[in-house]
Amino acid sequence: MRNWAIVTVWLLMGLWAKAQELNCTVTVNSDQVSQTNQQIFKTLERSLTDFVNKRKWTNRVYKENERVNCQMFITVTDYEADRFTANIQIQSSRPVYNTSYETPIFNYKDNQFNFQYIEFQPLVLNENVFESNLVAVVSYYAYIILGLDADTFSLEGGTELFRKAQQLTTQAQGSSFAGWNQDASDNRTRFDLISDLLSNTYKEYRVAMYNYHRKGMDVMADNNSAGKQVVAGTMNLLETMVRRRPNAFLIATFFDAKSDEIRNLFSDGPKVDIVKLKETLNKIAPLYSSTWNEITY
Repeated sequence: MRNWAIVTVWLLMGLWAKAQELNCTVTVNSDQVSQTNQQIFKTLERSLTDFVNKRKWTNRVYKENERVNCQMFITVTDYEADRFTANIQIQSSRPVYNTSYETPIFNYKDNQFNFQYIEFQPLVLNENVFESNLVAVVSYYAYIILGLDADTFSLEGGTELFRKAQQLTTQAQGSSFAGWNQDASDNRTRFDLISDLLSNTYKEYRVAMYNYHRKGMDVMADNNSAGKQVVAGTMNLLETMVRRRPNAFLIATFFDAKSDEIRNLFSDGPKVDIVKLKETLNKIAPLYSSTWNEITY
């Protein structure tokens, strides 16, 4: 009996050690497609859910409660034979230390998501060769989600994961699928996102991600005022980046995720200099001026 108990413990430890990194909800919406047989979309949704959540994306050991919460919303706008025209919305979040609150990290919509898929075909990522745009795009965003999450816990902690996304980008550039190459008419492609994340030109973004979350949000449960001061200070880092590169892509991705949180954060609790804060926010993210105007105390 004792031997069986020991074996059981080891098996459970093995399962724990192999816990996957993502806790991802994948939704495939086909409302815009006049297709009588909806089963293929349900099969695709199940297959993608299994692929994203059961694959081991890193060498790091994750506990069950450390898995990164995220969502992928795929909206199919056209479908014929095995060809899909779609867009994909990606959202991710992470818990704030000593609270039940989940802070948003990434909120991005990619409109260049065309792919081929035959029902029940295996979804497998070959890290050395581009084989499927469906697998490549979803894998790319898995690495982006994990890289951004790692950046919020340690300074530039996501670099290795971003390199994985960059490798996928390089492999896919020889394909005919949009979004993988630099495009003079569109500076918000997958190519641009990963290039900017790894570029020293935008180094303040990754420092801001770390300071905002680890030094700001994570200390608020113990010292709300100090945490808020750090979060407010990260806006100055982003302002430095914007002065060097106006209309930076990463500024848009930051505030697409964070605008509502920033408004709510500085409209309650210990005071900071919101006059100066709102002035800075309007400089670096003027598209959200109506949101910044709602910051009051």
